[in-house]
Formats: sequence, structure tokens, C-alpha cells
Amino acid sequence: MFGRRKRERVGIWPAAAVGGAIAITLSSFNPAMAESPAGAPITIGFSMPLTGGLAVNGTSGLLAMQIWAEDTNNKGGLLGRPVKLVYYDDQTNPSLVPGIYTKLLDVDKVDLVVSAYGTNVTAPALPVVIQHNKTFMGLFAMDVNEEFHYPRYFSMLPVGPDPRAAISEGFFEIIKANKDKLGLKTIALAVDDGEATRNTADGARANVKKAGLNVVYDKTYPPTTTDFTPIIRAMQATNPDIVYIASYPPDSVGLIRAMHEIGLNTKVCCGTMTGPQSTSIKTSLGPMLNGIITFDFWLPAPTLRFPGVMEFLQRYQEQAAGKGVDPLGYYLAPWAYADLQVLGDAVEGAKSLDQDKIADYIRTHTFKTVIGDVEFGEKGEWKKARLMTIQFQNIASTSVDDFRDGKGEVVLWPDQYKAGEPILPYSSIKH
Repeated sequence: MFGRRKRERVGIWPAAAVGGAIAITLSSFNPAMAESPAGAPITIGFSMPLTGGLAVNGTSGLLAMQIWAEDTNNKGGLLGRPVKLVYYDDQTNPSLVPGIYTKLLDVDKVDLVVSAYGTNVTAPALPVVIQHNKTFMGLFAMDVNEEFHYPRYFSMLPVGPDPRAAISEGFFEIIKANKDKLGLKTIALAVDDGEATRNTADGARANVKKAGLNVVYDKTYPPTTTDFTPIIRAMQATNPDIVYIASYPPDSVGLIRAMHEIGLNTKVCCGTMTGPQSTSIKTSLGPMLNGIITFDFWLPAPTLRFPGVMEFLQRYQEQAAGKGVDPLGYYLAPWAYADLQVLGDAVEGAKSLDQDKIADYIRTHTFKTVIGDVEFGEKGEWKKARLMTIQFQNIASTSVDDFRDGKGEVVLWPDQYKAGEPILPYSSIKH
């Protein structure tokens, strides 16, 4: 019912978790760093998509969390006690998630809970967590607390107080900046009918109105879709100036391949595709990514090298090498590490495992993490958004080196991180 159970010893990841991945053993303990933690472990429970469509990122997030646990134990644990991760593979299946969190809380009796990676497998966990009055850290979950306004929920996603509109804001700012020059008037929208993509598309539609665009196509497709050529053909038939797509990793790959098979003729593409941020998807698509404009949350640009992040990534990449996980880890790994940094610092700051005290501490403090300062506001979202809109440019091959150190992605927005200009129209770009 719950998927294959993972070993609970910190730092061990069975090979069965990710299609033949080898066990990952983290760095050994240095006794000079701190006194060894003692007593019963503080347990942190979660599900994680280690198989299925989100495994491309979930496996990276798990490794980052394991590194955090090892680092924390090397520094003396939390409240002087060791920490232990208790996790299950949710198989990217939202229907498994409530049962997993019920087991974590009622059977495993974990002390703390955090979410899986991704909206679609975080949203079904929240009602269970609310029933148990636990503090809950969401990891890359898009506006899942909109309905509940649960005061113990906090989101590790830099979308700010208006998350649905924020994630596509930069895309539409670029459209507005080029609207007259390129004659941008019409837009076609294709949306995966899942929780995350519906939420981002809601925000995109608000941004469409602000940009004064005429919608010529706006349809959803089932998350189980495997043939995307009819979708691209239907969009192409409306002759849109702009194509906006809200997609999850498996369908992003299928859509991009269909775009190239058909020869998508549009001036600007593609909105808020999730998936191309991950190294394995980048290297599977290579030059087919050229010209696509989408979001990203972090790249190793000089202005984004927050204290500790490059050191963490060096350790992550050493552990990830040859293990079947994202070899660079830019997209999710620092955020998964920071997710547990916040929770751990809150436990230490509150000097307690009391859920109200932990939540109050998170709500009232700024946290120094590997992805910079983190501060929470309404609904547990970030007080201020910190997103980037990027365009894939000048990718020549499918080598991982074409994407190392942020190569192949040019930050277009916001101005404080801007590194270049968009190459438009999309249909003129060599793929």
C-alpha cells in the first residue's frame, strides 16, 4: 500500500529506489567537530517520489536530505540527540500519500514531518498533517495552503505571497517588453490537469489579462497523456503568437519532442514547464531546449552563490557521481537541504519538539540557509518572491558539461540577476 519501504538508517538508499541506483554512503563522522549525539533519535518522516514521473527530482532531494542529516549528526544532532530520516517511496502517486503520512504519524510516530517534492504529492498529505496538529514544511509545493490557511504550514518555494501569478510573472514581463516589436497579440495555453499545473495556469491567466493578450486556445490534458502531437497540432492550428505550457516533467519531455516533430511555429514559448531544470532532462533533450523560456529557482551564477551553497553542491556531486541521481543538483538539492535547515534551526531555536513552539519560531525568524535568507509570511509562503525566468540558448550537445555551472541557461528576468537578452522569435532558433 505504501510502496517499498526505505531503510531508516541515515545515509543509506537501497538500490531498488531508483532503477538500479547504487547505495549512497555519506561522509564519515569527524569526532573533532562535536560531541556525538546521544539518546533516542529525533525522527523526521516524509514520502518522496523515488520512482515514477517525479523521481527525476525526488531522488536528488532525498540525497540532499541525507547529507543534511549526516551534517547535523556530525555537529551534535538536534537538542543533543541524533536525527534519523524515515521515508517511503510514494511512487509519484498522490493516492498513496495519505496512507504514508498516516503510517508515519500513527505507526512510526515520527517527531517531525516534511513533505515530498512537488505539489501533487504534497497536497494530499496536508489534511493528514492538520489532523495530527504537526508543523509541516512543504518542498516545491505550489500554494497548497490556499484552502486551509493552516498556521503550522511553511513552504520552501520562493514564490512569495502571490504564488500562482508569481511563477509566470517573468515570462509575461518578457512578452510585454517585446509585444510591439514582435506584434504579440494571441496566446495558446496547454495545461496538465494536475494540482501544481492548474495552480500555475490560474496565475498565468491573470497575467494574460494584464498583458492584454487574446486567448485563442486554452485546454487541459490528463496527466496520463503519452501522445502529445495532437495537443501541439491543435495549438498550432490557432496560429498563436505565444505558446504557454504548464507541464510536469514527463509531459514536458513529450511536449518538447512533439514540438520538434511537428515544427512549432510561434514567436515565444513556453511558460512554466517543470522538468527542463533537471540535468537528466536537459541532457536527454540537448539542443531541442534552445529558445524555450521558462522558470528556474537557482543557478550557480555569481550573484546567487550564497554562503555554503557551493560547498554543499561539491559534496552532493561527489555523492551523486555514478549513482543514477541528478549529477549537478542545481534544481532541487540546495532547496531540499535548506528545507531541513529551517526545520532543524527552528527545533534548536525553540529548544523543543513542541509543534506550536516550532511553528512560532519559524513564523517569527529569518533563517540563514544555503539558498540565502528565508523568511515566511502569509499562508506560510515566502514574504518576498525570488524567482528567475531563463531562456535556453546555444546548447550544442547532450553533454552534462553543456549545463555545468549554469551554462546553456541565460537569466532574462529579474534585472538584478539578468545575464542576457532573449533570442526571438522562437521559430527562428536552430534546434
